Amino acid sequence: MAIDMTPEQRVAGEANFKAVVDHLGLDRRSFLKAGIVGAGAIGGSAAAVYYGYQTLQGRPVRAALIGGGDEGGVLVGEHNPEFLKFVAVCDIRPSNMNRIYAGEPKGLRKGFKKVYGFGVETPGNPDYIEKFTDYKKMLERPDIEAVVIATPLHLHAPMAIDCMNAGKHVLCEKLMARTVRGCKEMIRTAKKTNRILSIGHQRHYSMLYSHAQEVIKSGVLGDIKHIRALWHRNFTWPYVHDAKLGKQVPGITEPKIRDGWFQPVLEGDYDALKDAITEYGYKDVEQLIRWRLYKTTGGGLMAELGSHQLDAASIFLGKVKPLAVSGVGTRSFFGPNKNPREIDDHVFTTFEFPGRDQSDIVVTYSSISTNGFEAYGETLMGSRGTMVVEAEQTVMLYTEKDPTKKGGDPKLMEVNVSVLKKDAAAADSSSTWGGPAANVSAAKAGGSAAAGPISRGYREEMEDFAYCVRTWDEKLGYEKGTNGGYKQRLPRCHGEVAMADAIIALTANLAMEKRRRIVFEDDWFDATKDAVPETA
Repeated sequence: MAIDMTPEQRVAGEANFKAVVDHLGLDRRSFLKAGIVGAGAIGGSAAAVYYGYQTLQGRPVRAALIGGGDEGGVLVGEHNPEFLKFVAVCDIRPSNMNRIYAGEPKGLRKGFKKVYGFGVETPGNPDYIEKFTDYKKMLERPDIEAVVIATPLHLHAPMAIDCMNAGKHVLCEKLMARTVRGCKEMIRTAKKTNRILSIGHQRHYSMLYSHAQEVIKSGVLGDIKHIRALWHRNFTWPYVHDAKLGKQVPGITEPKIRDGWFQPVLEGDYDALKDAITEYGYKDVEQLIRWRLYKTTGGGLMAELGSHQLDAASIFLGKVKPLAVSGVGTRSFFGPNKNPREIDDHVFTTFEFPGRDQSDIVVTYSSISTNGFEAYGETLMGSRGTMVVEAEQTVMLYTEKDPTKKGGDPKLMEVNVSVLKKDAAAADSSSTWGGPAANVSAAKAGGSAAAGPISRGYREEMEDFAYCVRTWDEKLGYEKGTNGGYKQRLPRCHGEVAMADAIIALTANLAMEKRRRIVFEDDWFDATKDAVPETA
């Protein structure tokens, strides 16, 4: 995110953030006995106290998974069996089914066998996980309490609605639905069937983002007027097929460029699906496997990546609704002989959010496919400081240089937390020109990078969902409480919260398609009203 920083400047920024976290007492509260920046990954118990859920005391929610692809594999690898125990899985692709059981040698996709043991494929074993290719047949199992949906975007709404009508609670991956109308139908079905609907925007469960939000609320950044968010990647390298994956199908366009969204069509998947693929709503097997590249099945870069970033920006700004959006989307690289697609491969958007004193906050977002120089993340620019949240793992904080004081490099200035109060407008700073301060060196030696990766929130979102399912009061249901909320606990990213994120991403797509500025309407964010941006 910060392209011109030296290693010393980065360390100074991390130390500044930790100093403010410590000063505000964030790591002395009951939800966090050891600082998130200093302690690295957060265990379930600390997050549970902070987010308000408890252990299930040996009564995990029995769940089924629909979709064993990339995102389904991440959820399986990150879930806690003490909260959510998978008993069934559905996928129509043989390669996905094999991988969801076996997992990957490295990475987040551990697979059922690594999580539960080799008994997952043995009927009668306590950890047996039954395989299905028809999710509606799977829903007939009365012992399934909840369903986790990790399928292509256009299937989110119809599958979630079917699951809730079958009496199952639902945790659905983001983006919530392919259309805002689909989002509203999901919310209405949840209330009609009295089922919980949670959407997997994991930043709502990231302790790193929670701490960043607390620091923002302290006033250390002053008045925020601009947020710059990006997720850039470089897909210009030639593709070389790995024979271990299997043979590619002759006659179907093979990948020419390294691109995870343009996967090879393997003979095993093709032979199993070629005669029945239209029954699943796809024109051919290629559209199923490369669904993110089609407008009817996916939502492009804004749905897959931009929704994360704008969700984060909205969290930082107090979940306020945007005022307007404009943008440009282009197909600047991919095309004939280079992994052809319908969606844009470069997007550039500008959002207007309400700020203080009737002034606007501008949030820019870009996602490109031809350069990966900067790490993805968000940079918040305030009148008294700058915060950089990088790759969901690191937060760096810098104060603005005071023109009345002498000093050197502002990126090496140490925050003087002795003058910072919780309601203060800004923190003071002193120059550490000539080298990082002692606490900076300490952070470098024992900080988050040394302690390992920080939880991105997948585990916590599933734990919280399971806790809500286990404590759900059927009689109380969605009865309204005070201040517009509900009397009983819902997941932090329930349907109405997630619909706002979908509206932001999908309206940005419309703005780019029409090449015009679109003003958001209040009725779009009201699930009880039929107004939607796609027909406005």
